[in-house]
Amino acid sequence: MSRLRSDFWVSAYLRRCSVEGAEAALRKRGAAEAGAVFVKVDRLDGTASLYGPAPQLFLDDSGERLFSPILQDVMPLDVEERMARELRFDPDLWLVEVDDRAGRHFLGLAAED
Repeated sequence: MSRLRSDFWVSAYLRRCSVEGAEAALRKRGAAEAGAVFVKVDRLDGTASLYGPAPQLFLDDSGERLFSPILQDVMPLDVEERMARELRFDPDLWLVEVDDRAGRHFLGLAAED
């Protein structure tokens, strides 16, 4: 089964955040069909986390997008610096920012072994 296009997935994700009462905004629009999606979660207390695409070995045939934590409970500037490096490597990526005091991300996370 193929994965949902990035533009559709991001649109649905933004709506999900809104329904759950979390503020979310598209910070960087990437390639519509298959751009990698990154999600920054700002806890509004001076800490933030960054989630990115799970490594390929965690993917299955369901087509579901899975994510892995990249940075956890760091200063927001650390997330911005990491994203600057990611953008140099992949200018077609998507970046969504979620502001949520509870740190909710609403993402499917890959199982960690």
